[in-house]
Amino acid sequence: MASREFLKILQSARLGDVSAQQNLASAYLTGAFKTPIQPANALIWLEKSYLSIQNQIVSQLSPSGTESPEQDHAYPEILGILAQISAVPLEQTFNSPAFAFGWESFWSLAKANVDPSYAAQWQLAELLLDPKKKDLHIELTAWLLKHESAADFASLQKTAKEFLLSLAEAETPFTNSAKELLIKLQPKDEALSSLWNAWIAEKNEVALMQAAELGLTIAKLTLGLRLAQFNETESAGQNLGEPAGRSNASLKKAAYWLELAAKDGDRDAWFALGEIYRRPQFSGYNAAESDRCFDRAADLGHAQAQYRRGANLWRKREKVEEKVRGLQASYWVWQAHQQGVPEAKELLGKILENVSNPKTNDWYELATFAEEALNHHAEHKLDLDWIWLCHRLIIANQFNLSKAELLLCDVGQLQHEHCVVVDIRHELPKILPRLIQIDTTQQRRSLLAAGKAFVANESDQEGNLRQRRYRFDRVTEWLKTTFSKDQALA
Repeated sequence: MASREFLKILQSARLGDVSAQQNLASAYLTGAFKTPIQPANALIWLEKSYLSIQNQIVSQLSPSGTESPEQDHAYPEILGILAQISAVPLEQTFNSPAFAFGWESFWSLAKANVDPSYAAQWQLAELLLDPKKKDLHIELTAWLLKHESAADFASLQKTAKEFLLSLAEAETPFTNSAKELLIKLQPKDEALSSLWNAWIAEKNEVALMQAAELGLTIAKLTLGLRLAQFNETESAGQNLGEPAGRSNASLKKAAYWLELAAKDGDRDAWFALGEIYRRPQFSGYNAAESDRCFDRAADLGHAQAQYRRGANLWRKREKVEEKVRGLQASYWVWQAHQQGVPEAKELLGKILENVSNPKTNDWYELATFAEEALNHHAEHKLDLDWIWLCHRLIIANQFNLSKAELLLCDVGQLQHEHCVVVDIRHELPKILPRLIQIDTTQQRRSLLAAGKAFVANESDQEGNLRQRRYRFDRVTEWLKTTFSKDQALA
């Protein structure tokens, strides 16, 4: 809901108050008075304010065509509006009613020798030249044709490139951004491809260094691994050898290039950095930084890093604060197991229980009857609480739950990506939680079906433990009576 201050300003702006119109535009740009930020609305009110002042200037011209004293006082107001216009994100106003005014104003500002020129030049350069805005460039070209603009898009890009070069050379708030955009616009692809091919085909180390210096991520990684005497093909395959005999100086250079590759998001570079920070001959030895690098590699999907992270969490499980002990460790070890890390399978077996053969579990017969009942629940006119209990029986069979776990587990909170967490400490504090691996498609299907059924369930609808036991006895007796007879007849 709009604030009183905003409504007062809006009322004055609608009555033609130039100052109120500018304040309203500022509110739409900054979010003042709890106003939603809407650049298009800001530009609309700036256009109204600008036209009002222009009309005042025209009306104050003397009959001889010279400027009156009052006109001089209007120029600071014009400059104030121009400064506000240059702060509007022009791209976000595209296709709005005021975009044409903003477009013309930005070009006038960019070519004028006034304070807001730099901001206008940067916005136009980014809008017209940024390679990421190709879709917008197509729409803008169509807009220019529709509005019969005197300049075509290519010529506007040429002018914008001149703005960009000027900004990169001058000392302005946009200099660094202009330099970064110029780098993006450099035609480096062909040069980088030829340099990398020279390294692959000829093992030309000069070409490798040049490719790394030009920013090719795989070249940075390869150079870093060579300086550390790691085998880069082994790195990609999850393992690194010992950098025996490497001096501190070589490891420093290796860390430099690997850090550059890591900043590009290369998971092998993060893993190699973790190894380097663990080397005693490295002057920057830092176990905490090494763990951070390994964790980052794990986040990016490096299998060996995921196993290392899971193993560390399992070793430190007594000290790690988590609701269910071992859950984090099991997740990372499971991720490594999914990627084929051999040692992950053994550790996963220590963390998670595996009950992938439900036919050997105690609930198998009742679960079979429960599935039959659910498949014909309309025919048997089952109540919702009976349907829920049937799902509990099926899940109990799939994951070999105890009777207490069957009755008390929170079905909606059971499933995690890789396992189920059975935790009934809210009712029975002495019973420890269990982590059980989800190993079969049938287990996932049973969890999915139960999750859908329990969507409408509220915490108190199934009653307390005594009520649940009573319902359990009734439902199981009915299942045995109904479906054991059907099986005998069959």
